[in-house]
Amino acid sequence: YSYAGTMGLVQGEGMASRFFARLGASRLERTICSTAGGEALALTYGGKLGMHVQDFAASRLVVIWGSHSIASNLHFWAFAQQAKRAGAKLWAIDPRRTETADKCHRHLALRPGSDGALALALMHELVVLGGVDEDYVARHLQQGPEGWPALRERALQWPPERAAAVCGVPADEIRELARDLATTRPAGIRMNYGVQRNAGGGAAVRLIALLPCLTGAWRDRGGGMLLSSSGWFAGAIDVDALQRPDLLAGRSPRSVNMVSIGDALLAEGSAGFGPRIEALIVYDSNPVAVAPDGRRVAAGFAREDLFTVVLEHFLTDTADHADIVLPATTQLEHWDTQGAYGHTYAMLNRPAIAPLGQARSNARIFRELAARMGFDDPCFGDRDEAMVRQAWRPGRIDLDELFARGWTPLRVPPRPFADGGFATPDGRARVSAPGYPVPDFVPNHECAERDPALAARYPLAMISPPARNFLNSTFVNVASLRATEREPLVEIHPDDAAARGIADGAMVRIFNDRGVYRCRAELSTRARPGVVVALGVWWRKFGRDGVNVNELTSPRLTDIGRGPTFYDCLVEVEADRPGETAPAIAGAAAGSAIGQGGAGNPAATAWRAV
Repeated sequence: YSYAGTMGLVQGEGMASRFFARLGASRLERTICSTAGGEALALTYGGKLGMHVQDFAASRLVVIWGSHSIASNLHFWAFAQQAKRAGAKLWAIDPRRTETADKCHRHLALRPGSDGALALALMHELVVLGGVDEDYVARHLQQGPEGWPALRERALQWPPERAAAVCGVPADEIRELARDLATTRPAGIRMNYGVQRNAGGGAAVRLIALLPCLTGAWRDRGGGMLLSSSGWFAGAIDVDALQRPDLLAGRSPRSVNMVSIGDALLAEGSAGFGPRIEALIVYDSNPVAVAPDGRRVAAGFAREDLFTVVLEHFLTDTADHADIVLPATTQLEHWDTQGAYGHTYAMLNRPAIAPLGQARSNARIFRELAARMGFDDPCFGDRDEAMVRQAWRPGRIDLDELFARGWTPLRVPPRPFADGGFATPDGRARVSAPGYPVPDFVPNHECAERDPALAARYPLAMISPPARNFLNSTFVNVASLRATEREPLVEIHPDDAAARGIADGAMVRIFNDRGVYRCRAELSTRARPGVVVALGVWWRKFGRDGVNVNELTSPRLTDIGRGPTFYDCLVEVEADRPGETAPAIAGAAAGSAIGQGGAGNPAATAWRAV
């Protein structure tokens, strides 16, 4: 079980993939972050492709859609601020009034999961206002019965009033944004992955990705859209050389979706599932904290008969369940190389110091495991620095510059789709594809439209974005950052709190059929009415009852890409101790032996030969 870690190609799925392919182990569907949006982009543009991030500095309109950029996308935010100082108008689209939204001229606080309805209403207004670039559409957008004519017909079914009822925002604000998109050049959309973490996340991304095609925004430097740039790296990264899938030797192991790890670990062996999972290696991830339906995830990891090995820097929630913790090096201690999904530069990671204590790089650990298993394939002798060179296809990046400067740009056109040239078979952006008809709004799994009884029991929608001082579950071990965040809390609108007799600072129970999460309430207009915001991702061990917000999130999957639906979650909130303010968590802001690093850290001295 692994995910991105620090985005390294070598210490991520380099030697590890070789080892597991040679072993014939079950494969992991690495879906927990971005697959709905990524596959939606590929369906529309032919790949996970978008603007150069630095070109937002030239935009006259910047739409920040589902991104708390000040907290999570600083390199983009610098360019957005540059555009703002030059007179650009900034819009934020987010259920929460984030600090990013505070810095924008306008904010649309839509309901979670309603982004597709908003995109369709914007298309409606572009048609009505004459804001469609008919020449660009005719040349560079799919035509025919499943192309633009069908999308135009669908958009005309979504006037702003209809979308306003779904999104919970005024129709006039939808019209204002549509006018800005129709009349402002260059116009750039910076979307992020919060948009696609609900039942219809893939459809929503497809619809939003089509907006700059309708307006012809791609013609301009500073126009278009960016969700991911990782597709630009696809031709430069030599995945086969790095990961060696040929070591499977014709075998086809089963795949386990990481979103459903709780169910997978608790599943008995069967003809459909295969044998019961009896051993697990975790690296570059902390699933006990970050995976949805946390109660089942924790129960799966707590199995006495499950042999668990964790490669880690710190004693995370997941490491607490390990039979063996192998101390892994940090970025300061090993070779690696990175691509990106928010810019177009290849990067080099040189070790700055020798490994501390008995820490070893992921690649070295899997190299030594391969030797102990008797795997004598020559590729298991490759050293980390050599694998950095293997990761890149010759001639696709300047390797000499990469090693001399530590970074080098990819060769990407300055205005990638100014003249079409999308990475589709015919070079046109696609409205539909086999198995994927013209996109429409898809309501949440958990909403009144689909399940009125559920919505009656749990009338509040909950989102759980990362707290500003954490990077998902990373850095939660740092006492100073926990002190800044204070403690786990839920933002609730004063109207929702008043209806439930909840005072500011009171302890509350957030609950649904999956579990209960106790934390402190903060009355705040940052949360829109009907939506609560439980900032994460706190480690379970720092929660009041040893749980975190993922006790409540659902393991159900998205419409495209089999991704997670973290923000498709209904709950109820009630006062835990009416009229009382609970004491702070003992030790929440204090120092801890957990994660202090170095040879004195228990996780840095836990090496055992295996």
